[in-house]
Amino acid sequence: MNISFFSSDCQSVTAQKQQTNLSLQIPTQITSSAIVKSQKLTEEEASERHLLELKIERAFYEAGHALGKLRDRRLYRNTHKTFEDYCQDRFNFTRRHVNYLIAGSQVVDNLRLGTNGSQILPTSERQVRDLTYLEPLQQRFVWEEAVEKAGGKVPSGRLVKSIVQRLQKKDSTPISSISYSTGDVVIIRSKCETELKKFDGNWAVVVAVNEYTVSVALDKNRVVKPQFLEAVEPERWSDIKAINSRLARLSKCELDPIDKATFDFLRRHTCFTSRQLQVLEHMEKNYLRV
Repeated sequence: MNISFFSSDCQSVTAQKQQTNLSLQIPTQITSSAIVKSQKLTEEEASERHLLELKIERAFYEAGHALGKLRDRRLYRNTHKTFEDYCQDRFNFTRRHVNYLIAGSQVVDNLRLGTNGSQILPTSERQVRDLTYLEPLQQRFVWEEAVEKAGGKVPSGRLVKSIVQRLQKKDSTPISSISYSTGDVVIIRSKCETELKKFDGNWAVVVAVNEYTVSVALDKNRVVKPQFLEAVEPERWSDIKAINSRLARLSKCELDPIDKATFDFLRRHTCFTSRQLQVLEHMEKNYLRV
Protein backbone atom coordinates (compact mmCIF):
# COMPACT_ATOMS: atom_id res chain seq x y z
CA MET A 1 0.00 0.00 0.00
CA ASN A 2 1.16 3.51 -0.78
CA ILE A 3 1.42 5.09 2.68
CA SER A 4 1.92 8.64 1.39
CA PHE A 5 -1.20 8.43 -0.74
CA PHE A 6 -3.27 7.13 2.20
CA SER A 7 -2.01 9.92 4.44
CA SER A 8 -2.82 12.58 1.84
CA ASP A 9 -6.32 11.17 1.38
CA CYS A 10 -6.99 11.23 5.14
CA GLN A 11 -5.83 14.82 5.40
CA SER A 12 -8.23 15.76 2.60
CA VAL A 13 -11.18 14.09 4.38
CA THR A 14 -10.25 15.75 7.68
CA ALA A 15 -10.09 19.20 6.03
CA GLN A 16 -13.50 18.70 4.48
CA LYS A 17 -15.01 17.76 7.87
CA GLN A 18 -13.45 20.82 9.52
CA GLN A 19 -14.82 23.08 6.79
CA THR A 20 -18.29 21.50 7.21
CA ASN A 21 -18.21 21.97 10.99
CA LEU A 22 -17.03 25.59 10.63
CA SER A 23 -19.86 26.43 8.26
CA LEU A 24 -22.35 25.00 10.73
CA GLN A 25 -20.97 27.21 13.52
CA ILE A 26 -21.38 30.49 11.61
CA PRO A 27 -24.82 31.96 12.46
CA THR A 28 -26.85 33.64 9.81
CA GLN A 29 -27.07 37.45 10.11
CA ILE A 30 -30.02 38.53 12.24
CA THR A 31 -31.52 41.92 11.55
CA SER A 32 -32.56 44.23 14.36
CA SER A 33 -36.17 43.93 13.24
CA ALA A 34 -36.00 40.19 13.99
CA ILE A 35 -34.82 40.90 17.54
CA VAL A 36 -37.14 43.78 18.41
CA LYS A 37 -40.58 43.86 16.96
CA SER A 38 -42.37 47.18 17.01
CA GLN A 39 -44.95 47.18 19.76
CA LYS A 40 -47.46 49.95 20.10
CA LEU A 41 -47.59 51.68 23.49
CA THR A 42 -50.83 52.50 25.19
CA GLU A 43 -51.63 56.17 25.72
CA GLU A 44 -50.76 55.81 29.39
CA GLU A 45 -47.43 54.11 28.61
CA ALA A 46 -46.51 56.75 26.03
CA SER A 47 -47.23 59.48 28.58
CA GLU A 48 -45.13 57.70 31.22
CA ARG A 49 -42.25 57.27 28.78
CA HIS A 50 -42.34 60.97 27.95
CA LEU A 51 -42.24 61.96 31.63
CA LEU A 52 -39.37 59.57 32.37
CA GLU A 53 -37.37 60.88 29.40
CA LEU A 54 -37.91 64.44 30.62
CA LYS A 55 -36.59 63.47 34.05
CA ILE A 56 -33.49 61.95 32.49
CA GLU A 57 -32.90 64.98 30.28
CA ARG A 58 -33.39 67.37 33.22
CA ALA A 59 -31.27 65.33 35.62
CA PHE A 60 -28.17 67.53 35.46
CA TYR A 61 -30.28 70.70 35.67
CA GLU A 62 -32.22 69.47 38.72
CA ALA A 63 -28.98 68.38 40.38
CA GLY A 64 -27.27 71.72 39.76
CA HIS A 65 -30.33 73.66 40.88
CA ALA A 66 -30.60 71.64 44.11
CA LEU A 67 -26.88 71.91 44.84
CA GLY A 68 -27.10 75.67 44.42
CA LYS A 69 -29.86 75.88 47.02
CA LEU A 70 -27.98 73.62 49.42
CA ARG A 71 -24.91 75.82 49.08
CA ASP A 72 -26.62 79.22 49.24
CA ARG A 73 -28.80 78.31 52.26
CA ARG A 74 -26.00 76.35 53.95
CA LEU A 75 -28.29 73.39 54.56
CA TYR A 76 -25.23 71.19 55.11
CA ARG A 77 -24.09 73.01 58.24
CA ASN A 78 -25.56 70.53 60.76
CA THR A 79 -23.26 67.73 59.55
CA HIS A 80 -20.36 69.37 57.72
CA LYS A 81 -18.22 72.45 58.12
CA THR A 82 -17.82 73.08 54.40
CA PHE A 83 -20.00 72.59 51.36
CA GLU A 84 -17.13 70.88 49.58
CA ASP A 85 -16.80 68.21 52.30
CA TYR A 86 -20.55 67.68 52.33
CA CYS A 87 -20.71 67.07 48.57
CA GLN A 88 -17.74 64.71 48.71
CA ASP A 89 -19.18 62.63 51.59
CA ARG A 90 -22.82 62.64 50.55
CA PHE A 91 -22.61 62.40 46.75
CA ASN A 92 -18.95 61.62 46.08
CA PHE A 93 -18.84 64.80 43.97
CA THR A 94 -15.61 66.76 43.56
CA ARG A 95 -15.66 70.52 43.95
CA ARG A 96 -15.10 70.95 40.21
CA HIS A 97 -18.01 68.70 39.30
CA VAL A 98 -20.32 70.55 41.69
CA ASN A 99 -19.29 73.90 40.25
CA TYR A 100 -19.94 72.62 36.73
CA LEU A 101 -23.44 71.42 37.66
CA ILE A 102 -24.42 74.65 39.42
CA ALA A 103 -23.06 76.85 36.63
CA GLY A 104 -24.75 74.65 34.03
CA SER A 105 -28.15 74.97 35.70
CA GLN A 106 -27.73 78.76 35.72
CA VAL A 107 -27.06 78.70 31.98
CA VAL A 108 -30.27 76.71 31.41
CA ASP A 109 -32.23 79.27 33.43
CA ASN A 110 -30.80 82.02 31.24
CA LEU A 111 -31.60 80.18 28.02
CA ARG A 112 -35.18 79.78 29.16
CA LEU A 113 -35.55 83.54 29.58
CA GLY A 114 -35.11 84.01 25.84
CA THR A 115 -37.71 81.42 24.88
CA ASN A 116 -41.43 80.80 25.09
CA GLY A 117 -40.79 77.44 26.72
CA SER A 118 -40.67 75.41 23.52
CA GLN A 119 -37.01 75.84 22.55
CA ILE A 120 -34.57 72.93 22.53
CA LEU A 121 -32.75 73.00 25.86
CA PRO A 122 -29.53 71.30 27.04
CA THR A 123 -29.72 67.74 28.35
CA SER A 124 -26.22 67.42 29.82
CA GLU A 125 -23.78 69.63 31.68
CA ARG A 126 -21.09 69.10 29.05
CA GLN A 127 -23.25 70.78 26.41
CA VAL A 128 -23.24 74.09 28.31
CA ARG A 129 -19.86 74.00 30.04
CA ASP A 130 -18.25 76.40 27.56
CA LEU A 131 -21.26 78.73 27.72
CA THR A 132 -20.57 79.47 31.40
CA TYR A 133 -17.68 81.73 30.37
CA LEU A 134 -19.95 83.98 28.28
CA GLU A 135 -22.31 86.79 29.17
CA PRO A 136 -26.04 85.88 29.24
CA LEU A 137 -26.79 87.44 25.87
CA GLN A 138 -23.87 85.63 24.25
CA GLN A 139 -24.96 82.33 25.81
CA ARG A 140 -28.32 82.54 24.04
CA PHE A 141 -26.72 83.60 20.78
CA VAL A 142 -24.31 80.65 20.75
CA TRP A 143 -26.93 78.11 21.83
CA GLU A 144 -29.40 79.19 19.12
CA GLU A 145 -26.68 78.85 16.47
CA ALA A 146 -25.64 75.44 17.82
CA VAL A 147 -29.24 74.15 17.72
CA GLU A 148 -29.59 75.40 14.16
CA LYS A 149 -26.36 73.69 13.07
CA ALA A 150 -27.49 70.50 14.79
CA GLY A 151 -30.59 70.43 12.59
CA GLY A 152 -33.00 71.54 15.29
CA LYS A 153 -31.77 68.91 17.75
CA VAL A 154 -29.79 69.14 20.97
CA PRO A 155 -26.20 69.99 19.93
CA SER A 156 -23.14 68.22 21.28
CA GLY A 157 -20.73 69.88 23.68
CA ARG A 158 -18.08 69.76 20.98
CA LEU A 159 -20.27 71.74 18.57
CA VAL A 160 -21.07 74.35 21.22
CA LYS A 161 -17.38 74.66 22.10
CA SER A 162 -16.40 75.23 18.47
CA ILE A 163 -18.89 78.10 18.15
CA VAL A 164 -17.71 79.66 21.42
CA GLN A 165 -14.08 79.49 20.28
CA ARG A 166 -14.93 81.04 16.92
CA LEU A 167 -16.94 83.80 18.60
CA GLN A 168 -14.17 84.61 21.06
CA LYS A 169 -11.60 84.72 18.29
CA LYS A 170 -13.77 86.88 16.05
CA ASP A 171 -15.35 89.20 18.60
CA SER A 172 -12.53 89.66 21.10
CA THR A 173 -12.40 93.45 21.06
CA PRO A 174 -10.09 94.74 23.82
CA ILE A 175 -11.50 97.52 25.95
CA SER A 176 -8.81 99.87 24.72
CA SER A 177 -10.19 99.61 21.18
CA ILE A 178 -13.86 100.22 22.10
CA SER A 179 -14.53 103.74 20.90
CA TYR A 180 -17.48 104.46 23.22
CA SER A 181 -17.44 106.07 26.65
CA THR A 182 -19.94 106.37 29.45
CA GLY A 183 -22.49 109.07 28.58
CA ASP A 184 -22.23 108.64 24.80
CA VAL A 185 -25.42 108.37 22.78
CA VAL A 186 -25.60 105.47 20.32
CA ILE A 187 -28.12 103.78 18.05
CA ILE A 188 -28.86 100.05 18.27
CA ARG A 189 -28.34 98.28 14.94
CA SER A 190 -29.31 94.65 15.38
CA LYS A 191 -31.92 92.72 13.41
CA CYS A 192 -30.63 89.27 14.33
CA GLU A 193 -29.86 89.31 18.06
CA THR A 194 -32.93 87.92 19.85
CA GLU A 195 -32.72 90.28 22.82
CA LEU A 196 -32.03 93.41 20.75
CA LYS A 197 -34.21 92.88 17.69
CA LYS A 198 -37.12 94.92 19.05
CA PHE A 199 -34.76 97.82 19.85
CA ASP A 200 -33.27 98.04 16.36
CA GLY A 201 -33.10 101.72 15.43
CA ASN A 202 -33.54 102.97 19.01
CA TRP A 203 -31.08 105.40 20.48
CA ALA A 204 -29.64 104.72 23.93
CA VAL A 205 -27.20 106.23 26.41
CA VAL A 206 -24.03 104.29 27.29
CA VAL A 207 -23.93 103.57 31.03
CA ALA A 208 -20.80 101.39 31.18
CA VAL A 209 -17.95 100.13 29.02
CA ASN A 210 -17.06 96.52 29.79
CA GLU A 211 -14.09 94.42 28.68
CA TYR A 212 -15.64 93.28 25.40
CA THR A 213 -19.10 94.87 25.46
CA VAL A 214 -20.98 98.08 26.17
CA SER A 215 -23.91 98.49 28.59
CA VAL A 216 -26.67 100.84 27.43
CA ALA A 217 -29.89 102.07 29.01
CA LEU A 218 -33.00 100.88 27.16
CA ASP A 219 -36.03 99.47 28.98
CA LYS A 220 -33.30 98.35 31.39
CA ASN A 221 -29.53 98.23 31.25
CA ARG A 222 -28.58 95.81 28.48
CA VAL A 223 -25.21 94.44 27.37
CA VAL A 224 -24.47 94.99 23.67
CA LYS A 225 -21.53 94.07 21.46
CA PRO A 226 -19.81 97.11 19.92
CA GLN A 227 -20.54 95.93 16.38
CA PHE A 228 -24.26 96.37 17.06
CA LEU A 229 -23.89 100.07 17.93
CA GLU A 230 -23.76 103.17 15.74
CA ALA A 231 -22.44 106.50 16.99
CA VAL A 232 -24.65 109.59 17.12
CA GLU A 233 -23.24 113.07 16.40
CA PRO A 234 -22.17 114.66 19.73
CA GLU A 235 -24.05 117.89 18.91
CA ARG A 236 -27.33 115.96 19.24
CA TRP A 237 -26.55 114.38 22.60
CA SER A 238 -27.89 117.21 24.74
CA ASP A 239 -31.36 117.19 23.15
CA ILE A 240 -31.53 113.38 23.14
CA LYS A 241 -30.54 113.12 26.81
CA ALA A 242 -33.17 115.70 27.74
CA ILE A 243 -35.83 113.70 25.87
CA ASN A 244 -34.47 110.50 27.44
CA SER A 245 -35.06 111.84 30.96
CA ARG A 246 -38.64 112.78 30.09
CA LEU A 247 -39.36 109.45 28.44
CA ALA A 248 -37.89 107.60 31.42
CA ARG A 249 -40.61 109.06 33.64
CA LEU A 250 -43.34 108.22 31.11
CA SER A 251 -42.06 104.64 30.78
CA LYS A 252 -43.34 103.97 34.30
CA CYS A 253 -46.91 104.82 33.26
CA GLU A 254 -49.46 102.61 31.54
CA LEU A 255 -49.63 104.40 28.21
CA ASP A 256 -52.53 104.34 25.78
CA PRO A 257 -51.59 102.49 22.55
CA ILE A 258 -51.54 105.77 20.61
CA ASP A 259 -49.25 107.39 23.18
CA LYS A 260 -47.09 104.25 23.25
CA ALA A 261 -46.64 104.58 19.48
CA THR A 262 -45.53 108.19 20.00
CA PHE A 263 -43.15 107.05 22.74
CA ASP A 264 -41.58 104.47 20.41
CA PHE A 265 -41.41 107.02 17.58
CA LEU A 266 -39.39 109.45 19.71
CA ARG A 267 -37.00 106.65 20.73
CA ARG A 268 -36.14 106.11 17.06
CA HIS A 269 -35.43 109.73 16.09
CA THR A 270 -32.49 111.90 17.00
CA CYS A 271 -34.03 115.21 15.86
CA PHE A 272 -37.29 116.53 17.28
CA THR A 273 -39.72 118.99 15.71
CA SER A 274 -41.70 121.55 17.69
CA ARG A 275 -44.87 119.57 17.03
CA GLN A 276 -43.32 116.39 18.42
CA LEU A 277 -42.23 118.24 21.56
CA GLN A 278 -45.78 119.61 21.96
CA VAL A 279 -47.18 116.08 21.82
CA LEU A 280 -44.64 114.93 24.40
CA GLU A 281 -45.58 117.83 26.67
CA HIS A 282 -49.26 116.91 26.32
CA MET A 283 -48.46 113.31 27.33
CA GLU A 284 -46.57 114.53 30.40
CA LYS A 285 -49.51 116.67 31.49
CA ASN A 286 -51.91 113.78 30.95
CA TYR A 287 -49.92 111.05 32.71
CA LEU A 288 -47.58 112.90 35.09
CA ARG A 289 -49.80 115.89 35.87
CA VAL A 290 -46.93 118.33 35.25
